Amino acid sequence: MLESRVLKEGVLEKRSDGLLQLWKKKHCRLTEEGLLLNPPKPPTKPPQQESVGGQVKELHFANMKTVDCVERKGKYVYFTVVMSEGKEIDFRSRQDEGWNAAITLQMVHYKNKQAILAVRSTRQKQQLLVVQLAGQKTAARSQEAA
Repeated sequence: MLESRVLKEGVLEKRSDGLLQLWKKKHCRLTEEGLLLNPPKPPTKPPQQESVGGQVKELHFANMKTVDCVERKGKYVYFTVVMSEGKEIDFRSRQDEGWNAAITLQMVHYKNKQAILAVRSTRQKQQLLVVQLAGQKTAARSQEAA
């Protein structure tokens, strides 16, 4: 689904949903449409085993509500991705990697692009309606003249 070009790639840590809430490393790819979370890549993985592994999780910007920066503590920045259905996903990354800013900026860019497309679509529909109404008035006048 999120097959657009990769803008940033690296490791993010995601807080697990379990009782212990451990931080689990994920290999992440930020694209123009969202964030892909993969299990971490082992350092020496033979090429024939590339397709074998855990499930890829997709966080699409269309389903994201906001990215909240929670705190900067030590070498980490902690942030939360809030999805439209209300689910909150906690992440942390090294401060110098700027993941939270990159995700936020790309999400804003995506939402702005969608808003522009929606406005264009509405304008096109309005223009089509005006043309149709003008055509109906012209047809009515020609029938009255006949």
